[in-house]
Amino acid sequence: MRLQSLCVYCGSNAGHRPAYAEAAREFACALVAHDIRLVYGGSSYGIMGALADEVLHRGGSVIGVIPRSLVVRERAHHGLTELRVTASMHERKAVMAELADGFVALPGGVGTMEELFEIWTWAQLGIHHKPCGLLNAAGYYDRLVDFLDAATDEGFVQAAHRRMLLVATTPEDLLERLERHEPPGA
Repeated sequence: MRLQSLCVYCGSNAGHRPAYAEAAREFACALVAHDIRLVYGGSSYGIMGALADEVLHRGGSVIGVIPRSLVVRERAHHGLTELRVTASMHERKAVMAELADGFVALPGGVGTMEELFEIWTWAQLGIHHKPCGLLNAAGYYDRLVDFLDAATDEGFVQAAHRRMLLVATTPEDLLERLERHEPPGA
């Protein structure tokens, strides 16, 4: 499947390690190299800002989607190709899902996890058939991957559903895996 646009969930904070922002910039370079439009949460700060700025710097296209209530708090990025302001978080997530051919989480906090787990759950339920992935930058998601594998071993996550969440440590590997993704039953 040729990805034309990718929704990326990531932090509006930068985290403590520079490796996270560097991974976002590397991912941005890969998106532009593959001519994939970025859809993201619309912030100009943190991992979100680093990702969007690098895509723009390299001549790529970026759509930010942010709820009106977070325009000031998350510091909406006003230099994007397009900034869509929504009425709520629910609308934000629905718009992002509609615009994207796939989903990736970079390092982030609770909001990033909530968005990733919701969209992955939608895939498990057959609400969409788009690929979902994690860029495990600098080992950030090691413990989460271990947990998901343990939850699978314990029978709380079906093996087929666990395989639906693609994990890679490099942008190129992740993009290749996302493009090769075949939903269960396809």
